[in-house]
Amino acid sequence: MKFLFKAAFFLTVVLILLPTGGSKENTKSTAADQQISASEAVSAASAAMSDMRQFCARQPGACAVGAQAAATLGHKAQAGAKMLYEFLSEKLGPQETGSVGSNNLSGKAAASAARPSQHQLTPTDLAPTWRAPQRKDVDKSPA
Repeated sequence: MKFLFKAAFFLTVVLILLPTGGSKENTKSTAADQQISASEAVSAASAAMSDMRQFCARQPGACAVGAQAAATLGHKAQAGAKMLYEFLSEKLGPQETGSVGSNNLSGKAAASAARPSQHQLTPTDLAPTWRAPQRKDVDKSPA
């Protein structure tokens, strides 16, 4: 998902930087009229950012609806990504799991091999951990 956002961002940057392809006479006359310095561009961008920060204070209803729409789009994106993951896992994933020699199992053994085990702990896993016995010959009286 992060890759898609990065790709969309850089594609937008590339599209902005591409020349428009208009006639050269028009671009010369408008380029002289539209010279913007870097400081003017920075001040315009900072003014736009401060205006966007105040948007929710001015329009709380629109901000709430926008938040709901963003949440809905996020849920739809998650559901779509899950469907795509399951589809790709089904198509590209391994078709058969298990050991190499599992093809010649009997019917009951094959059915139990296909079903994952619920009890995977061995008796040694279930045994309590070893603790050293407490010494009885230690004098507990204060000195």
